[in-house]
Amino acid sequence: MLFGDLVRLLVTRPQEEGERTAATLRARGHIVVVAPLLRIEPVAAEFGPGPFAAVLTTSANAARAVAGHARIGELRGAPLYTVGGRSAEAARAAGFATVRSAEGDASALIAMVAREKQEETGAPLIYLAGEDRSVDLGEQLARHGLAVRTAVVYRAAAAERLPPQAEQAIAAGEIDGVLHYSRRSADAFVRCAGAAGARERALALTHFCLSAQVAAPLAAAGAVSIRVAPRPDEDALLQLIGDSA
Repeated sequence: MLFGDLVRLLVTRPQEEGERTAATLRARGHIVVVAPLLRIEPVAAEFGPGPFAAVLTTSANAARAVAGHARIGELRGAPLYTVGGRSAEAARAAGFATVRSAEGDASALIAMVAREKQEETGAPLIYLAGEDRSVDLGEQLARHGLAVRTAVVYRAAAAERLPPQAEQAIAAGEIDGVLHYSRRSADAFVRCAGAAGARERALALTHFCLSAQVAAPLAAAGAVSIRVAPRPDEDALLQLIGDSA
């Protein structure tokens, strides 16, 4: 699979995030093909009456999706709690002044919000969510006595085919590994590889996954080599590539 420290990689993230990850990997000497398998689309969201005690996000896509919303000024007046550094950067770029990062996953975010907001009463928290989500923050935080209103602000539309460059690279044996950041994109990869007539070859690649949940569709499909990051963040995921080399 490997040629010295160089690895030929397919990045399946949405376009903007995928290009950023590709730039990081190319700077480390790898060859990268970006194959966005999810397309992020904003949703016209209704928030209900405010004010809000805090804003919650679990993805950088949420802050980007509401940056132009008619009520963005009201949201910016509340502290924003999010999962990690990338989503915190997106929140600041969208104009949020007070941003708190759990530096982890949704469980870490829930623990931080419960710890810091538990004594407050009155105004609800608002969770700016994607249409598909694996964790129900409202349900989890309700166990801590917190009221959370969920507003769907974006959706991720799955691709039906891999980009031609990616199909050609897999068919020609010019890809060593694939980076997967979400369960939906991993599932889309398996489906798209099948549509290209390259399922067996695609599953024989090394698959670098952000978490065990992300890896599940690949394991179910019969992927031969799956590497799971020890922490659900990009630094830990990219370190897997260095460890492999």
